[in-house]
Amino acid sequence: MEAQFSNDTFSWSLQIAKFDVLPEAVYPVFFTGTLIYFFSVLCNGIILALILTQQSLHKPMFYIMFSLPLADLVGITTLLPRLLIDIVTQSNVVYYPTCVLQGFILHLYAGGVYFILAAMAFDRYIAICKPLRYHSIMTPFTVGGVIALAWGTDIALEVVLFALQARLPKCKTFIVNVYCSNMALVQLSCVGDITVNNIYGLVLTGFMHVVSVSIQVFSYAQILKTCISHSQSDARKKAVNTCSAQLITFSLFEIVGIFGVLSYRFQNIPPNAQKVCGIMIFTILPVLNPIIYGMNTRDIRNALFMALKKQRFAFT
Repeated sequence: MEAQFSNDTFSWSLQIAKFDVLPEAVYPVFFTGTLIYFFSVLCNGIILALILTQQSLHKPMFYIMFSLPLADLVGITTLLPRLLIDIVTQSNVVYYPTCVLQGFILHLYAGGVYFILAAMAFDRYIAICKPLRYHSIMTPFTVGGVIALAWGTDIALEVVLFALQARLPKCKTFIVNVYCSNMALVQLSCVGDITVNNIYGLVLTGFMHVVSVSIQVFSYAQILKTCISHSQSDARKKAVNTCSAQLITFSLFEIVGIFGVLSYRFQNIPPNAQKVCGIMIFTILPVLNPIIYGMNTRDIRNALFMALKKQRFAFT
């Protein structure tokens, strides 16, 4: 649907909220944020490169996992560079179509994490609970279908979410957060009744949580049951190490998300603290995920050591 702009006060150049950074702290904040961003790009890029180039990682588990560092890269790149530029330039102006695109991609990232983690949990359930049938179940067609289902469902849900806000006539020009989101765009509307948008947003959030949590709880419950009944300690240890990274990632995402939501429910929280809690959703996991998976996934560690070893011999 094409958005309606019925009020002359609406401008395609929107003002966006800014961090209140002391003048002497502007460049330290900028350089710290830049280091965080490049660290995330480097680490997630290494994971992606290893999965693409190392034969030992050409397995269904890592084909599915590939979506996670890719989503992390897209999420942090969509948010952080523009935010850091705003902190330095103090312009705090965003073009309306760019704002819509940023909001859509950030929502796509958040929903994608839930569905990707559910897909990874399903893969681990088949690998650990049905090891003899793993390769007959997780065929290239199945793996491709799981990945397509995760991203396809996420895209379809977010398209509807943003189509609902696009239909509203706009008459305001101030984005209330330091990044664009669906709710910030809805608040540009001069229409009082946004009940449909609120209901769909709540249903969407609930659906993503229920689907992701249900699949993960079922998968890890069955994995735990298998580990307890398994007589070989090495097999139990391998299963725990394989699943722990996903559990840590999901727990971190939920904790950061809860902090972000709660920060806007209490009036006595400073505005800058609220903004920090909001951007943590899109920066914490892209920074920590490569470390978590590098430490807890033996195949990735081995692939990295082998790649470094080959590079060292290539230069000697």
